[in-house]
Amino acid sequence: MITKAKKSLGQNFLIDKNILKKISQISILDNSTELIEIGPGTGNLSDYLIKKNPKKIFLIEKDENLSKYLKNKFFGKIKVINKDILKFFDYEIFNKNTIIMGNLPYNISSQILVKFILDNNFKYKALIFMFQKEMADRILAKVNSKNYGRLSILSNWKFDIKKLFDIKPSSFKPKPKVESSLLFFREKNYKYKLNNPKNLEMITRVLFNQRRKKIRKSINKIFKKNSQIIDELNLNLDLRPQNLDIKTYCNLASKYESNKIS
Repeated sequence: MITKAKKSLGQNFLIDKNILKKISQISILDNSTELIEIGPGTGNLSDYLIKKNPKKIFLIEKDENLSKYLKNKFFGKIKVINKDILKFFDYEIFNKNTIIMGNLPYNISSQILVKFILDNNFKYKALIFMFQKEMADRILAKVNSKNYGRLSILSNWKFDIKKLFDIKPSSFKPKPKVESSLLFFREKNYKYKLNNPKNLEMITRVLFNQRRKKIRKSINKIFKKNSQIIDELNLNLDLRPQNLDIKTYCNLASKYESNKIS
């Protein structure tokens, strides 16, 4: 039995049987489900998911040793893919009925989420991801709050998000120093249309790099000091990044796209 987690890969294996069972009993998971689990570790959650008798399960595990272990453990039952999810572009295993799950490695959890936000080639029904509670709070944060930032804007532009429950450090091995939260994401039926969501990512990055400062300098940087465009934005340039709501950020991205700033 492999039990030693690699700190370099941000591994904390979920071992609490009550929590594992609770996750597997989420109502959306049934025998019509097609599942992809990211970072399954030693397959503790996978054991419970198999009992739901889904149409298919893929496990995507970066750790080569764990991948070999999982292939032996679930021989003939589950397909194990030894790949880094951040470098994974095999879109054929994803479709509109797929539910993607994961106890995400803490050190790259935001990068994984942003990948699913920005890459429209991934098709899925829902995401069920576990994060450090602090990260989850940032994802769920509202405008004008201290946790509101890039992840809040990008996530809530694309998804309707619900916190399912928090998880204590004692539920993991090794035990992390912080609580975790399980979040449910479903893509919005109607969201602000952008030609390229990477423009929204860029604009939030530029503004929140100067989080404590007024937005004037960042807006000038984005729009190359084009006074006509900046006037058309009709923005109070004395506001700070956390004072702008998601619609305003989308308007900025749309204005950037329509004027083909380069």
